[in-house]
Amino acid sequence: MQMAIIAAKHDCFEGIMEFYYDLIDTMQNTEFDPGWERDIYPTREFIQNSIQHGELFIVLLNDGIVGAMVMNHECADGYGSVQWKIKANKNEAVVLHTLGVSPRYQGKGVAKKMVAYAIKACAENGIKALRLDVLASNIPAQKLYAGMGFIYIDKIRIYYEDTGLMDFLLYELPLGV
Repeated sequence: MQMAIIAAKHDCFEGIMEFYYDLIDTMQNTEFDPGWERDIYPTREFIQNSIQHGELFIVLLNDGIVGAMVMNHECADGYGSVQWKIKANKNEAVVLHTLGVSPRYQGKGVAKKMVAYAIKACAENGIKALRLDVLASNIPAQKLYAGMGFIYIDKIRIYYEDTGLMDFLLYELPLGV
């Protein structure tokens, strides 16, 4: 399986939205439901802004999008009150958002390659920590992140438009500090 991870360009926008719609529709009401809703999370504006700022990365396989993620310095309310292991200002920590893999390619190592890509990119750019939040009910994602060295930090309640107020687990990966 030959895949490429690249920064998304504007001409990929509709394909990225279709990727997320397919993921949301297919995973809804399953054991691995990410809790996302069409045009609520991720929003079209969030995806467009992420592409514009070079923060959205897609996984291409046979010219189709099979994975996507956003890496930036933005975090949810509540991150600031957590005792992170690594002391880092906003520009020294990257937050991973909307990491998703097409249901047809789940269990084939795509998410692991995406996270490895994020780790390498952050380390090469002098980032001190890679952080993320995951629904407390998303056991596969928790196993993936723990297996790649992320440290469980805390469980907090976060409000997102798509999920409402829910319990999320926060993870952090220290990078070369």
